[in-house]
Amino acid sequence: MSIDPVTQWRDVLPKWRLTLMSYLEFLATYSDRFIDGTLVTLGQFGLAVLVATAAALVSGLMKMAHSKPVRAIAVGYIEIFRGTSLLVQLYWFYFVLPLFGFSMEKFTAGFVTVGLCYGAYGAELVRGSIQSVPRGQWEAALALNMTPAQRMRRVILPQALVTILPPWGNLMVEILKGTALVALISVADLMFETRQINNNTYLSAQAFGTALIIYYIFARFMVTPTMRWLERVMARKIGRS
Repeated sequence: MSIDPVTQWRDVLPKWRLTLMSYLEFLATYSDRFIDGTLVTLGQFGLAVLVATAAALVSGLMKMAHSKPVRAIAVGYIEIFRGTSLLVQLYWFYFVLPLFGFSMEKFTAGFVTVGLCYGAYGAELVRGSIQSVPRGQWEAALALNMTPAQRMRRVILPQALVTILPPWGNLMVEILKGTALVALISVADLMFETRQINNNTYLSAQAFGTALIIYYIFARFMVTPTMRWLERVMARKIGRS
């Protein structure tokens, strides 16, 4: 005996309607906590990006220095932070360093650790993009009697920036996702609030599904468009559009 498709849809639609209403009630109840966690995540992300950018630029330039001790410091930093887990680094910064007299608030420990970790990855992007600038550009800047700092700031870095921005956009997304681990040192970010809601309600699909959507929206509609806009701006500035 065949089942009428219309009858099937009549049975399914009320279930979907009830599920949707239940989820909307869930959001109405816990929206404040999701918003608070999201704001903390945005703060962690923005500050971690600043730390990562500074660390990547400085260590990338240091790795290209003529001085062996300077290169050794950069290599040591890059290898340690790239070769160890971000979670272990978070625990070291928050739980272990205070034993040696270096204590940080958990919010600060979160974005500093995430920034330094991904700054080590960014350092190789900086080095590779600078070395990709044609040798003729270096020689032309030298012929104009520019100082090394002027050559780097006015000729080399603007061209290197166009090369570095596409992979740097991927790194920004990774930083955003990496901030989720700061919940493990009790930073009240989006993931921390999500876990607390799940522990109180046992509504795992609703709680973690909402967090997944929020992270995706930030990555897809905030980070990615911003980086693509920067790519177009820099390409126009150096005449590559």
